[in-house]
Amino acid sequence: MNRLLVFPLVFLFVFSASGQKRHLQNALDRAETEGYSGVILLAENGKVLFEKAMGMRNFEEGIPLQPDDVFEMASVSKQFTAMMIMMCKEKGLLGFDDPIEKYIRVPYPNITIRHLLTHTSGLPDYQAIMDEHWDKSKAAGNPEILEYLRRYAPPKLFEPGDNYEYSNTGYVILASIVEEVTDRDFVELSKEWIFDPVGMENTAIRSLEEKAQVTNFAIGHLKDENGNYVNANRFRSSDYTLWLGKRKGPGRVSSTAQDLLKWDQALYTEKLVSNETLEQAFSPFELNDGAKSTYGFGWDLDPNSPYGKMVMHTGDNPGYKTIIVRFIEENKTIILLNNNYHPDQMRLVEAATLALGKW
Repeated sequence: MNRLLVFPLVFLFVFSASGQKRHLQNALDRAETEGYSGVILLAENGKVLFEKAMGMRNFEEGIPLQPDDVFEMASVSKQFTAMMIMMCKEKGLLGFDDPIEKYIRVPYPNITIRHLLTHTSGLPDYQAIMDEHWDKSKAAGNPEILEYLRRYAPPKLFEPGDNYEYSNTGYVILASIVEEVTDRDFVELSKEWIFDPVGMENTAIRSLEEKAQVTNFAIGHLKDENGNYVNANRFRSSDYTLWLGKRKGPGRVSSTAQDLLKWDQALYTEKLVSNETLEQAFSPFELNDGAKSTYGFGWDLDPNSPYGKMVMHTGDNPGYKTIIVRFIEENKTIILLNNNYHPDQMRLVEAATLALGKW
């Protein structure tokens, strides 16, 4: 589950520029000493201020990580799914407030596309249903997930719009809606509509077989019973990325830090959608009781960060932790990609945020 994380930035403007950079370097040194494996990138106005790779692309083979290595994005993928929906809306193929049963048959009435985008649908967790009933020797995709939701029909968590609760189910349905209104494969269309136009040459929604063919793919690692880092795919029964390996929408995008920076910068333009539509993506949803959530369309929101409005998202897969943080009023960006599920990830985000104060 991904929720907005509030960074402890009380002393943000106390440090000098050199002190802030030193604080970041100290955090990096500590993380590296403690076995952190990943890539960190800091940028301002699209210019890379700092980039570093540390750790291993493959621990078992002893291959060092490189800055341009490809990582699983996990739930950072949701912002691309949301963008596909926004592009469909601008092409007149759907409306944000359309009921989902207009496009997809599910046993849950009164849910709109906007509810799915903002995690306010009340939908149950599809992964729990699949975990209980699916044959994990096979890889399920969206048709199978939707079939199991219809077959077992677990109850809604709440009425649509009543609450915010993070929902991977909603983003599966969003990708399926894109396929329904375009009559195209979501994987191919994402490349055609987003990755290619933005110049994200190393970004794709890849199958397990395709990932194996990418020589600079950073393998996700977990510790075995001896405390050694091994390929997370070895733990099949607990690795939903394998037995849900054909799902589209909530995850499965793989990318590099540099490609994510291209994506970040494209969101300051109207290359993909209009500024008016983007503003909706970066605005909170108003719940039925008038309260506002802290999630837009594929983005966690914080309008009161030390650098003005911040949008961000984290990702969490077996062996991976990812995060992109965008201070959109000052065009400052933090990207961290981790491939050994290390606890130092958020400490590095905090240090990077401090360093951006007076670079």
